[in-house]
Amino acid sequence: MGRHGWNSGAGRWRLTALLGVGAAALALIVTLFQALPGGGGGTTGTTRDGDKVHGTPATPRNPTEPYVGWGFTHTQYSADEGSATATDRVTHLLAKDAGLPQNQALMGWGADNPEPVKGRYDFGALDRRVDFMRRSGATPVITLCCSPDWMKGGRAGVNNTDWSQAALETAPTPGHYQDYADLAATVARRYPDVRHFIVWNEFKGFWNNARGRWDYEGYTTLYNLVYKALKAVNKDIMVGGPYLVMDSFDPRQTDNASATLKGSWGVLDQRVVDAFDYWNTHKAGADFVVVDGSSYTDDDDLLPDEFAATRKLTYVSQWVRAQTHDLPLWWAEYYVEPADGTDARDGWTEAHRVAVQATGMMALVEGGADSGFYWNPEDEKGGNCAGCLWTTTDSDDGGRPEPMYDLVSRFSRAFPPGTRYETVSVATDDASGVRVLASDRTVLVVNTLDRPVSARVDGKRLDLTAYEVEWLTR
Repeated sequence: MGRHGWNSGAGRWRLTALLGVGAAALALIVTLFQALPGGGGGTTGTTRDGDKVHGTPATPRNPTEPYVGWGFTHTQYSADEGSATATDRVTHLLAKDAGLPQNQALMGWGADNPEPVKGRYDFGALDRRVDFMRRSGATPVITLCCSPDWMKGGRAGVNNTDWSQAALETAPTPGHYQDYADLAATVARRYPDVRHFIVWNEFKGFWNNARGRWDYEGYTTLYNLVYKALKAVNKDIMVGGPYLVMDSFDPRQTDNASATLKGSWGVLDQRVVDAFDYWNTHKAGADFVVVDGSSYTDDDDLLPDEFAATRKLTYVSQWVRAQTHDLPLWWAEYYVEPADGTDARDGWTEAHRVAVQATGMMALVEGGADSGFYWNPEDEKGGNCAGCLWTTTDSDDGGRPEPMYDLVSRFSRAFPPGTRYETVSVATDDASGVRVLASDRTVLVVNTLDRPVSARVDGKRLDLTAYEVEWLTR
């Protein structure tokens, strides 16, 4: 089985789903072909009992809540494969931080096609990821994206999966929405210890090209069917959406720009606002609300600078909480460093990256976010891995924690959902350059300047190096 998907999670793709007469005709042809004797492609390696419980489910330590805290998302390459020494190192590292939430996509980003032929399942790769999450003591989350080819006008069969980006990001056709909901229920029965599900990813395939807007009606129909199917499996399962990308423009832009939702960081895309409003009004229910986005504009501008731009994350969080009457808020992805043409984020030093990331996480909390997932872009093979949580696991020397792991894991421990935040004193000539987040036990301090700063924080004298992140115990 190959590893499939994309390391990217922040690309703002606007792909059109296979809708319309041409796509419908293709889907009909595929359906008729599958009905013929021998039609529908190979089934080698698949089983019919996809809903059979896999392995030994972990016993939840606490009642299921509609929040999970701060963790990370597995991408195409992760620590479930590689050198046994390196993967064990990561497993033990994560187990030490038991409960650190981990998110995995149903198909893509390391998981194979789960249902290559209708009623025939292949959960081998997803089983491996779930096993890893269990071994490392995670709170597991599954993002229900993407969909088998036969649900979106493609060919059924084990060897017929189209792993191109365009194909992976095509949504199911409306006639297969219920099939997708049935698949979601099968996944929930297979992994009964997974109690949190996110429905779809960034509205992929739900762009209505003819209308120049999101097909929020189609997404919401799919969401509602999946929500009901999961609740029928176990009423305690927590379900959320819509996982919209909260795109923003330069504040001077007027085309498709919100007339009211704006700040120094930019202005929100009104088409996203409309999509969110529709889902929020017509959803069958939600235990939590999910969004994603970046602190920078669609032109990759950080306004007015990379640290101040994180105010967007606070603003959006506050707006979403207000619209949903304070449903627990998750950020499935959050980005503070623009990517280059290959979607790599390696233009900053690691100290700079960690400092801006820490400031972004502070901004999310200040806006009322309960949970969030750092997109962990582990490389396939050795070498530098900018922004990764650990070194690549392809060799015995791999799987060692990187600075970003220290930030994410400590933030998760120090500021879990329900934390009561306090104001602390900051005295320095560079007060505007020092960011602080404090609970009754911990103070997180970030120097946002590229030079040393001396400051007194919460009564303690600190000499901070450029972009230093400091943790204080109260």
